[in-house]
Amino acid sequence: MSRVHKLSLGLLMAAVAWQVAGNAIDTAMAQDAGAEGTESGMAPAAQTDPLIERGRYVATASNCVSCHSAPSKDAFAGGVAFVTDFGTIYSTNITSDPAAGIGSWTFEQFTRAMREGIDAEGEHLYPAFPYPSFAKITDDDLTALYAYLKTIPASPAKPPENEMGFPFNQRGLMAVWNTLFFDGAPFQADSTKSEAWNRGAYLVEGLGHCGACHTPRNFLGAEDNGKALAGSVLQDKVVSGQIRRWAASNLTQAKSGLAAWTEDDIFAYLKTGHSARAGTFGPMDEVIGNSTMRLTDDDARAMAVYLKDLAPIETSSAHELSTDEKRRGDTLYSIHCGTCHLPTGLGATPGSELGPPLAGSAVVQAADPSSLINNILYGTKKPVELTSPSGWQNMKPLGNTLRDEEVAAIATFVRGSWGNLGGPVTADQVAKQR
Repeated sequence: MSRVHKLSLGLLMAAVAWQVAGNAIDTAMAQDAGAEGTESGMAPAAQTDPLIERGRYVATASNCVSCHSAPSKDAFAGGVAFVTDFGTIYSTNITSDPAAGIGSWTFEQFTRAMREGIDAEGEHLYPAFPYPSFAKITDDDLTALYAYLKTIPASPAKPPENEMGFPFNQRGLMAVWNTLFFDGAPFQADSTKSEAWNRGAYLVEGLGHCGACHTPRNFLGAEDNGKALAGSVLQDKVVSGQIRRWAASNLTQAKSGLAAWTEDDIFAYLKTGHSARAGTFGPMDEVIGNSTMRLTDDDARAMAVYLKDLAPIETSSAHELSTDEKRRGDTLYSIHCGTCHLPTGLGATPGSELGPPLAGSAVVQAADPSSLINNILYGTKKPVELTSPSGWQNMKPLGNTLRDEEVAAIATFVRGSWGNLGGPVTADQVAKQR
């Protein structure tokens, strides 16, 4: 099974899992509300309850809204399509609606779904719902999240039926998967590290479930913890709305990862979507816009502290450009890229509204070039709510200007120049991304 297939299965599993987890949360909240004399859990007083507000923050750190809120639909009402090589799944309604949503689960059922991957009916959830990460969430945060989800206005919306092929529609097989790959271990603080480091580890490994996208998976779709956060692949929308392959960057301190980033760079990126090293694009737009930019400064800083301390795991290797690759790539780069990113690849001065550096870029050097290809073909489109301390402008799409061979030549050139680590790109790889 290819890496794309593995991650596609993971995404498929995740979407289904999120649906079930949502059901668990709503029910639990209903019980809490009943204890306070309200059956709906929507009493005005509850909106200012410290427990509710903590739960809102936990949901933000976990980015629940991105997977459970379809465009032009009620928030958290589900219906977001996840297109995979194994079929299409739709996120579930996790509002407090007792029929369409998750209003009938108990707190115990919710906790079991979040920490064990088993729903209220005893069926196994797919591990693309990141219960292996959510098993690390503390009791207090789970209680608060449960309480907050009970306050979400009920929506009767029902997502389409999932379209999953055999054998991936057989949930019972997950019992074997859990035995092989899931330990359910809670978060354990490291007494040798700082408070900020431990908070960052909890956010990255637990609530933020960063490994769901940034950790490669084995042939059965389980995260390869020996290469944790060293980069992986997934399928998501490009600017045109089509589903295409993406590469999630290496977040370790490898040269092809975040070695060139300072702690301040990482902090700025998480809080604003831009730093002196890069600007957000693609799947990260929602992660930044709906989650990390809304975290406290202390929490975003803690994540930066933790990520900056990760041991390097190198997944890319150098490619020496041939004379022809260098000549052709340099010519095309000078015409289409050099003005913004400079002939040196060092990028423009922050604040100039041109382009970030390509030398040392985690996107450029990724083992899989899909994200780089997507940026060249489709450009980038910064969400309006994201500010830009570095002033990087949106990249214009070149897909209608350049042929597949020309896109491949530029990508190969930047991956093999300025000390970057990255293999050559073929026209066939570009064609698959169109």
